[in-house]
Amino acid sequence: MKHTAKLTVRSYELDSYNHVNNAIYLEYLEFARMEFLRAIGFRYNDLYEAGYYLYITHIDIHYRLSARLFDELSIEVEPIKLGKLSGTFRQRISNQRGELCAEADVSWGCVDRNGKPTRIPEEFHVPGLVPESA
Repeated sequence: MKHTAKLTVRSYELDSYNHVNNAIYLEYLEFARMEFLRAIGFRYNDLYEAGYYLYITHIDIHYRLSARLFDELSIEVEPIKLGKLSGTFRQRISNQRGELCAEADVSWGCVDRNGKPTRIPEEFHVPGLVPESA
């Protein structure tokens, strides 16, 4: 399942070159992933309360085009890999003209309250986490 979150670039996200600072793109990706999880019915708060967490383990991001003040951004999230302990999302950030600003593969792993890698508890396996190509 693909999901798209939207947001507008704010002035405080710009750097001295008057475009979105590269570190802010990571925040955009995080925002869209959390919106994706809500959209597929993944109960992140319940996972947290049960003593499990989803940690980001790797981000491979490619910046393509600068986003600027008041650009309306669409951030697409799609699961492309799901294992027993981890998975990967592909994310794309585009502006209102449909131009690709950045794309990233974001890998994550499930850990217990001690930070030890563990399987995602069965009650948190929701169909939207499964890649469509699986």
